[in-house]
Amino acid sequence: MHHDAIPPRAPLAPDLIAALEARFGLQLHLTDAMREQHGRSEAHFATALPDAVVYARSTEDVVDLVRWCTQHDVPIVPFGAGTSIEGNALPVRGGVSVDLSEMNAILAVHAEDFDCTVQAGCRREELNLHLRDQGLFFPIDPGANATIGGMAATRASGTNAVRYGTMREAVLSLTVVTPDARVIRTSRRARKSAAGYDLTRLFVGSEGTLGIITEVTLRLHPIPEQISSAVCGFATLQGAVDTVVQSIQLGVPLARVEILDAMQIRAVNRWSKLALPEVTTLFFEFHGSPAGVAEQIATVEALAADNGGGAFAWSNLPEERARLWKARHEAYYAAVNLRAGAVGWTTDVCVPISRLPDCITQTQADLAASGVPATILGHVGDGNFHVIFSVDPTAPHEMEEVAAINARLVERALAMDGTCTGEHGIGLGKQEWLVAELGDAVDVMRTLKRALDPRDLFNPGKIFAL
Repeated sequence: MHHDAIPPRAPLAPDLIAALEARFGLQLHLTDAMREQHGRSEAHFATALPDAVVYARSTEDVVDLVRWCTQHDVPIVPFGAGTSIEGNALPVRGGVSVDLSEMNAILAVHAEDFDCTVQAGCRREELNLHLRDQGLFFPIDPGANATIGGMAATRASGTNAVRYGTMREAVLSLTVVTPDARVIRTSRRARKSAAGYDLTRLFVGSEGTLGIITEVTLRLHPIPEQISSAVCGFATLQGAVDTVVQSIQLGVPLARVEILDAMQIRAVNRWSKLALPEVTTLFFEFHGSPAGVAEQIATVEALAADNGGGAFAWSNLPEERARLWKARHEAYYAAVNLRAGAVGWTTDVCVPISRLPDCITQTQADLAASGVPATILGHVGDGNFHVIFSVDPTAPHEMEEVAAINARLVERALAMDGTCTGEHGIGLGKQEWLVAELGDAVDVMRTLKRALDPRDLFNPGKIFAL
């Protein structure tokens, strides 16, 4: 992380501070420590401090804050768990960071309809704990214990997306505070609707630039009758990727399938105290009826054997599975900590599944020629993978080298009709690539932004330059 000197607090207008103090009391924070906590990110971006932090406890709090800030032309940046890795929540133009983490109530669970409504600050792990006794689960699982609002704002996904989709599929409806301080609900709870523009999808992935999400209605799933996890090592990276592509092309409903290259397995073994063979490895999970799971496993084991895979090591006990997936979810920290004092720089391309073997193999050649320690891991079932570089923040040449490798990787993905970001969002780090990827479509996004937020006060400086 960057430990820059904290600049003196830019003075908000005294009458604005007085109004916020009168309205929010102890929910308003002006201390350097609190500003710093909301001005750093999990990745390599420089610190950007808000002038103030307000902890919202209700949608009404957000409405009043928006009203005061917009009257004074002060930027407002929503903050959830602070775990995003493209600088998505950094207040690059100061202003007020609105922290939604105390808005963490589970408002309603409609078990018979397979949906629930939560406040934006509810964390995914707490939600699943609450749902477990009702035989339901919420499948979207980014590496961190993120807030549901933040996950909706960045269109997050995770290891289950190959089977259950991303936040795009998971969100049924949103309550949003708009820049003109109105509260809108984007949809009702019906499973489908053809009622006008799809505002739900507009706000999912908008990173707080069009509105502040305060409540989310989510699609839930029954906990599968049987869950089996397996680990399989491969002689080659190509063999591992081919196994996944062939499984999907045969219609196997994989619940999870993750790839970790040999260097990532070494990092995971050190960080999570495992003893996996240090070769390219797939982590699988199968969901379904006992007969269905047995059939899925037989198909995938046969494909793996044909592609140079070793024996499957099974984890059927819940605690063994939990340990395995905890290790996968902590892989980012494991990779960064291959070197003491390093910072993480993680890439996020996603390509059509048939192009994945080429994309990963060419990327691996780039990494072999580089001096910066790096690992490959990813949600191969979606064609989405990450390179995690462990970068010395005091070595500018390393930052330059990683930037060049990342540029080649993104160009490679775009040439394959892929994307520069499968799940992290654009934030600060991917803005030039968004234009390369979507061209004039970005101008349509700018038109929407200007229409909803004409003074550019909602999370300014993110996704694209106005």
